[in-house]
Amino acid sequence: MALKAVHVSDVPNLDQVPEGPSVALYSAGFARGEARAPFKAPKFLVIGHRGHGMNVLQSSDKRMRGFKENSLLSFNAAAKHPIDFVEFDVQVTKDDCPVIFHDDVILSEDNGTIFEKRVTELCLAEFLCYGPQRENGKIGHSLLRKTKDGKIVKWEVEEEDALCTLQEAFEMVEPSLGFNIELKFDDHIVYQQDHLVHVLQAILKVVFECAQGRPIIFSSFQPDAALLVRKLQSIYPVFFLTNGGTEIYYDSRRNSLEEAVKLCLEGGLQGIVSEVMGVFRNPAAVPKIKESKLSLLTYGKLNNVSEAVYIQHLMGIDGVIVDLVQEITEAVSDLIKPAKEEGLGDCVGEVEVGKVESKPQFSEKELAFLLKLIPQLIQL
Repeated sequence: MALKAVHVSDVPNLDQVPEGPSVALYSAGFARGEARAPFKAPKFLVIGHRGHGMNVLQSSDKRMRGFKENSLLSFNAAAKHPIDFVEFDVQVTKDDCPVIFHDDVILSEDNGTIFEKRVTELCLAEFLCYGPQRENGKIGHSLLRKTKDGKIVKWEVEEEDALCTLQEAFEMVEPSLGFNIELKFDDHIVYQQDHLVHVLQAILKVVFECAQGRPIIFSSFQPDAALLVRKLQSIYPVFFLTNGGTEIYYDSRRNSLEEAVKLCLEGGLQGIVSEVMGVFRNPAAVPKIKESKLSLLTYGKLNNVSEAVYIQHLMGIDGVIVDLVQEITEAVSDLIKPAKEEGLGDCVGEVEVGKVESKPQFSEKELAFLLKLIPQLIQL
């Protein structure tokens, strides 16, 4: 798609939605504020990556192949744990239906020949023909996946489920579970403004019609899409996704946390979602982000390590996107307790005080030293 400058100021707002429960930002603790009000999480958030966790088919860890990622089954499995949101990827089919799928293309095999089709070039009926079929319980076209090292493998997991639409997620997933909707675009395509607007309008239509009181956050690696969805609506917070400088892109807005802050402030976005390594390599960026009244979430493999999650809590980060939902929610529950629960004055009867005091305690000076040490610890 040819390059065309995005003039966000030319895009009309679409958020003239009737007042009422259907547009409430959060049903528990998140108040809807002014159009550009900061996003304030009521507690440290734990967000399930693609539901109960992404699928890493070549991994020896069965937990990475437990539930089919980005599926209703995976979302509802995550909801059984004390989790706040599930994160998932939304693309729009050729006939304007928002569907939930991470990869830009679908791989399938027929009579020994591998076929590759772009998700956005399929109509809804074609998209839903892949994998297990919800209606008849049969298996449709086979699903394959390309690993990071280029191998093509069968997409097989312990608990299968059918592909699904965004509307189905709203209708069939535990209603108290928040949705972190990643607006998914191909990194290798430069999109025209009118195409971005068309896609975002299709997604917003479903959100406005189906959200009810469900907590929602929009996010995107595509800078112009993030700016546009902020312009098109002022009901739900928008976060800019970034690798935090761990990878370099042609678009300089994607190449550092400092550029991410600049984009958010200029576009009225509420927060940043960074690769956790980007934050650990540049911990000094965290207080600057907070001073800018932006929220900060992280994603990445290190978020499956409870100690790394706890350090982020100490740093003032607002939440983490994780694959090991059960393990990390249990660790967060154990390590990050409300102040009242931690206070010994509130203990009644014979309580194991040592259990409350067993988690690491750092002074401000010790924490400052630890944050200076982190870049060396992760072998910059």
